[in-house]
Amino acid sequence: MDDEYAKLIRRVNQPRVVIDNNACEDATVIQVDSVNKHGILLEVVQVLTDMNLTIRKAYIASDGGWFMDVFNVVDNDGNKIRDKEIIDYIQRRIETSAGFVPSQRGSVGVMPSEEHTSIELAGTDRPGLLSEVCAVLADLRCNVVNAEIWTHNTRAAAVVHVTDDSTGCAITDPKRLLMIKDLLCNVLKGNDDLKTAKTMLSAPGVMHRERRLHQIMFADRDYERVEKTGVRAVEERSSKPQVNLLNIEKDYTVITMRAKDRPKLLFDIICTLTDMQYVVFHGMVNTTRMDANQEFYIRHVDGLPISSEAERVRVIQCLEAAIERRASEGLELELCTEDRLGLLSDITRIFRENSLCIKRALISTKGGRSALQVKHNRSSLAPKPPHQETTMSYLFGNLFKARTFQNFKLIRSYS
Repeated sequence: MDDEYAKLIRRVNQPRVVIDNNACEDATVIQVDSVNKHGILLEVVQVLTDMNLTIRKAYIASDGGWFMDVFNVVDNDGNKIRDKEIIDYIQRRIETSAGFVPSQRGSVGVMPSEEHTSIELAGTDRPGLLSEVCAVLADLRCNVVNAEIWTHNTRAAAVVHVTDDSTGCAITDPKRLLMIKDLLCNVLKGNDDLKTAKTMLSAPGVMHRERRLHQIMFADRDYERVEKTGVRAVEERSSKPQVNLLNIEKDYTVITMRAKDRPKLLFDIICTLTDMQYVVFHGMVNTTRMDANQEFYIRHVDGLPISSEAERVRVIQCLEAAIERRASEGLELELCTEDRLGLLSDITRIFRENSLCIKRALISTKGGRSALQVKHNRSSLAPKPPHQETTMSYLFGNLFKARTFQNFKLIRSYS
């Protein structure tokens, strides 16, 4: 009955999205008005993030059962959104997401997919881990369609979509699925206790990949700090984001944050607050050339502000982790070439054999082509030798010498 009543209310009060290029000199202004529901802010921010839009400013208000937000956005080049087709698409996406009423028995953001098998991995990070995972998948004739791998605070998480190499479809044989799960779990646990490694083959419903990675990391408690010493400890303290909490009487907990600005930062923060069951009632986001300043007035879904020191510390730790998981550090590699079974195994083996630790990776295939973006960790604060790019290009150039080589790029991206 609650679900049906919620649907009726939203049918009567359809979301309204206004996109204006005249209201601001240097950004496109997107205003969203809708009936409020838990998770709606995340859904709207997720649409903007998936469109690769940069949110320069935001004003959030969702008191009194109504959701009213304003976002100032630009494209990847820092320009306003001028293309009418893109503007219409953004409007439709937001209206659809804001107006969708998930069942209370279901999960927000779940979409059906029978084209691939989704594998979720979590475990202790170590050099060569991704290479070993890719080698196992290649041996099992699993073709990686797309994947995303994050590492943070000695933990690693991945969401990998694979197909059967012989059919190009999802893997459905229960015995083969069990074998994949068992072998990957053995790789993940390494020399550690089995409890630290988790492998899950998800049901046909697949959640938004980046949101799922946040949830996996959160469940794996990557927000619990591992104490470092020496130079690394000094580096960590200097780059740590500033997160502060303050209760205003008995109404709200106010969160203020300052961190180095980067793409998808707002999504990462709102995703974490939503999954921790907090509601943002008011908020402000303002970015400069380098920094992002954010302020949110929140309560728990039970209507209460943060009430204990333990809860306060946990929220701060979780928000710091959300900011840091995708922070830019080290050297970035972008590679594009013809796809084939075992390609990722070959590429990641080169990283392992040259003592490079992969911090983050994004893998995708489309039209028979494979694209890989990798960021690997630097081993110290010392600058890299000038010949590093030449050495890396030589290593990967040999890999593709006998094949059609399309694109290879190294980018310095030190934070």
